[in-house]
Amino acid sequence: MNRRKFLHLAGMGFGGAALSVPLIGHAIPVEQLLNSGIDTAAKKVLADIALNTATSQGATYADIRIGRYLNQYVFTREKKVQNIENTESFGFGIRVIVNGTWGFASSSDVTEEGIAKTAAQAVAIAKANSRLQKDPVKLAATPGLGEVSWKTPIEQNAFEVPVSDKVDLLLSANAKALENGAKFVNSGLFFVNEKKYFASTDGSYVDQDIHRVWPNFTATAIDKDTGKFRSRQALSAPMGMGYEYLVPKPEHRVKCPAGVVGYSYSYDMLEDAALAGKQVKEKLRAKSIKPGKYDLVLDPNHLGLTIHESVGHPLELDRVLGYEANYAGTSFATVDKWKTKSFEYGNDKVNLFADKTQKHSLGAVGYDDEGVQTKQWDLVRKGILVNYQAIRDQIHMIDQDASHGCCYADSWSSIQFQRMPNVSLEAGKELYSPFDMIKDVEKGIYIVGRGSYSIDQQRYNFQFGGTLYYEIKDGRIEGMVEDVAYQSNTQEFWNSCESICDESDYRLFGSFFDGKGQPGQISSVSHGSSTTRFNQVNVINTARKLG
Repeated sequence: MNRRKFLHLAGMGFGGAALSVPLIGHAIPVEQLLNSGIDTAAKKVLADIALNTATSQGATYADIRIGRYLNQYVFTREKKVQNIENTESFGFGIRVIVNGTWGFASSSDVTEEGIAKTAAQAVAIAKANSRLQKDPVKLAATPGLGEVSWKTPIEQNAFEVPVSDKVDLLLSANAKALENGAKFVNSGLFFVNEKKYFASTDGSYVDQDIHRVWPNFTATAIDKDTGKFRSRQALSAPMGMGYEYLVPKPEHRVKCPAGVVGYSYSYDMLEDAALAGKQVKEKLRAKSIKPGKYDLVLDPNHLGLTIHESVGHPLELDRVLGYEANYAGTSFATVDKWKTKSFEYGNDKVNLFADKTQKHSLGAVGYDDEGVQTKQWDLVRKGILVNYQAIRDQIHMIDQDASHGCCYADSWSSIQFQRMPNVSLEAGKELYSPFDMIKDVEKGIYIVGRGSYSIDQQRYNFQFGGTLYYEIKDGRIEGMVEDVAYQSNTQEFWNSCESICDESDYRLFGSFFDGKGQPGQISSVSHGSSTTRFNQVNVINTARKLG
C-alpha cells in the first residue's frame, strides 16, 4: 500500500479505519510476530559491508538502518470481529554523503550482495545529485557510540497475548457501551514493534526494540425521533508500552470533574466504554452552547492535540525554513523572531519542552535514526521562544553545534528526516487539582477529548473542538453542552494561560499517525500536560448556520 492511501485511511474516522485496512508490509502468520529475526552479530557484519562499500567508492559519511517492522491490528464492531491483520516489513536503507551531497537507496534484499549493491547505488545517486548541489551538507559532529542497545521498558509483549484474549476484550468493551446506551460501537487494538539496527561511519552500532500500543473505540447513540446522533471516542491515549497498558491499575486511574475518568499509565477499556455509552445519550439531550467569551478548562486528553498543532509543528525547523511549504505550510515562528530572544510565544506561566526520553511516551527511544542519543530540551521557557527541533544537517542553521536527536524514518525504505519529538507543557509547581480549578471559574467550559479542528498553514489561527463539554457557572459544573469550538491564534491562546494543575494530574495524549514530508511518512508522538485553564477564549456554536 502506498503512503498516500495510508495517510488517507489514518485521517478517517475510527469507524472507517475498522474496515479491512491494507497495512504497510506483507501478511504473516501470527506466530511469526514472535520470530526474533537475524541476530545483532549478523546485522553488524551486514552493516560493515555497507559502510566499507560506500567509503571505498567515495563517501565521506555513510549510515545504514536495518529494520523489521511488525504490526497487529484487531478490529470489531458490536458483536462481530471485522478484521485481524498481522504484517511484517523487513529491509534496509543506506544514506551517504558524497561531494557534500546526500544519496539514499534501499532494498529488501538483506544479503551481503544486496547490501553491497545498494550501497553502490546510494553513492551513485549522491554523485548525480552533487551536480546540482549549491551548498554542501554540513553534518554536526556526534560521538561514536560503539555497540549499544535500547528497548522500550515493557512488562508484557503484546504479540505474546493470544488473539482470542484481545477479541474478548474488544467485544466486552462493545457490550459495555451497548448496555449503557450506545446504538453502534467500533473498537480496535493497534500493536506495533519496530526492531531497528543503525550503524554509521562515526563508529556507532545501535540496536533498538520499540513497542507501541493503542486501544480505541467510537460509541454512537441515535435519537430515533429526530435522527440526530452523537458519538464519543475512547479517552485512551496510544502509549509506548506493552500489553500491560490494557491491564487496569487503580493507581493509574485519575478522577476528574463531571464524572469523567482519566487514565495515566494503564487503561480500563471496559470502564471507559460503559461511561461512553451513558455519555453519548447525555450528549443527545445536552443544550447547545451560547457563543461568547469563556474561560476554558482543558483536560490533557484534549489539550495534547492543541499542543501538537500550535507548538509541535510550528517549531519544526525544516517547516520554519520553508521545506514543508508545498505540502503542509510554513510557520509563523520564524528564525528572526527566535533571534530576538524576546518573542512572546505565551505568558510567563508557559513552559513547553521537547523530550525523546519520556517514559511510556510514543516518541521515547534511546537513540534517533542517525545515531544521536536522545534528550530533553526547552522550546518555550517562561513564555519566550528559546529553541526549535533540529537534526544533524540542520542544527548549524540556528548557530548550534549538536543535533537535538529527533531524526526518524517510518520504514527501512524511507529516508530519515526531522520529526516531531514529544512536545509537552510543564505541570504547575503548586498543589492544584482540576476540582480546584473549576471552583475558580465564574463562566467557562470544561473540555475533554479530541474533536475536529482546523489551523492555518502558518500554524497561527486555529479552531478546536472536543468530545465532551461541560458548562461551568460560578465554580460549579452545570451540565453537558454541545456544539462547542473555540477560536484563537497561537500567541493569543498561550498568552491567555491562567493556571496549570500540578504533576499528579499530568497525563499523555498521543498521535499514532502524524503525517509529514513528500513522499509522506507517518510517526507516533506524545504530548503531556496537566489540566490547564485559558481565560476569555472565543467560543462559537458549530451548529449555527451563517447568514
